Amino acid sequence: MSITAGHLGRPTRQRGIATLEFALMLLFGLLPLLLVTYSGVMIMAAQQTLSAASAEGARAAFRHATPTERRTAACVAARRSMQWLLTYARQTPDCAAAGAPPITVSTPAPCADLPAAQCIRVEVSYDYRAHPFLPGTGRVYGWVMPRALRSTAVAQLDLGGN
Repeated sequence: MSITAGHLGRPTRQRGIATLEFALMLLFGLLPLLLVTYSGVMIMAAQQTLSAASAEGARAAFRHATPTERRTAACVAARRSMQWLLTYARQTPDCAAAGAPPITVSTPAPCADLPAAQCIRVEVSYDYRAHPFLPGTGRVYGWVMPRALRSTAVAQLDLGGN
């Protein structure tokens, strides 16, 4: 316990002010910075997961013959690759249809830049605004990410033609 003279000559006690300053600095300075950093890292992990899921879905489309089998296989592979995101968002995509987010697989159609070939497009998405990793950050990141996170992969199919 230290006693110092106040400005009017009265003794005053200053105990614990450093602890209080540290607590306030931690609460208002460091903690928000750590929370924003954590959510940013999780968003990057989600985007990487979506990229891998769309690529896996496109690769899986090669292993089957009929268009329905190709679409279903692509959806199942994408779903498996992004399972942790689907579990977190409590989503169960229907791979029998494979036509609605979060996993959309197109029917084989002529490729945009090579109309003689057939392409399948696999698109996966995650709506961060609806399912933020930290409560409240969906609105905070809304101005940076106005749309859902998404990734698309296109597979050019070899249909056995010359």
